[in-house]
Amino acid sequence: MSFGISTSCLYPMNTEKSLETLGNLGVKTCEIFLNSPSETTSEFAKILNAIKDNFGMRIAAVHPFSSFAETYMLFSEYERRFDDTIGLYKRTFESAAMLGAKISIIHGALLASKISDKRYFERFSRLYEAGKEYGITVCQENVNRHFGENPDFLNRMKAEMGDDFRLVFDIKQAVRAGFNPLEFAEEFKQNIAHIHISDHREGFDCLPPAKGCFDFKKLISVMDSANYSGDYIIELYRENFKTPDDLKDALIYMQNL
Repeated sequence: MSFGISTSCLYPMNTEKSLETLGNLGVKTCEIFLNSPSETTSEFAKILNAIKDNFGMRIAAVHPFSSFAETYMLFSEYERRFDDTIGLYKRTFESAAMLGAKISIIHGALLASKISDKRYFERFSRLYEAGKEYGITVCQENVNRHFGENPDFLNRMKAEMGDDFRLVFDIKQAVRAGFNPLEFAEEFKQNIAHIHISDHREGFDCLPPAKGCFDFKKLISVMDSANYSGDYIIELYRENFKTPDDLKDALIYMQNL
């Protein structure tokens, strides 16, 4: 277990520049958020690996750039579109493996989708199996306004997928969906493989750790009770902090808890 920062915090800075910036801040554990098709290639993975190795960093997870289109591309009623799209995700999984990552993250279908639970779980299981080919665990994230925001849906998914069900737990997404993050973590602590952290207080649902009122010690205690060995990754939006040094301060705060 370690604390780290996602390159997505610095978007729209180019991904390789974001990773270099985090390296210069002394960050040793990162999540890579890919932002375009060309960033899924082996050539781009080599660029990121050179930066990672230069700073002695570890890449915990890779986030596909295409999450915005997953409802249409992966979780629609049109089977051929899924068959065509899964090849793109295999490229992402291969790139993630080249970077030494173990996890890839899926947002899944928007709530407006009409896909059935049965078809959703079947599609996700196929993604999971595709990830295994590269040593990557494909995880569902609890993203607001998506099927995965709801614990009831996630429990049905867990019942269907069994031990293959793995969750990326995001604090701010739970808050935005109206769920208590600590209760959410408690319910799924045995299935959580990766955690996105942020702080919040009344009127602000996404802040750097130490700028809100969230009890991070309690979260760590909950996850320790499940022998959690994954990472805690700071994931914010660019408008949620002023300078990269704010990210470094948030990371130091988490490391000192």
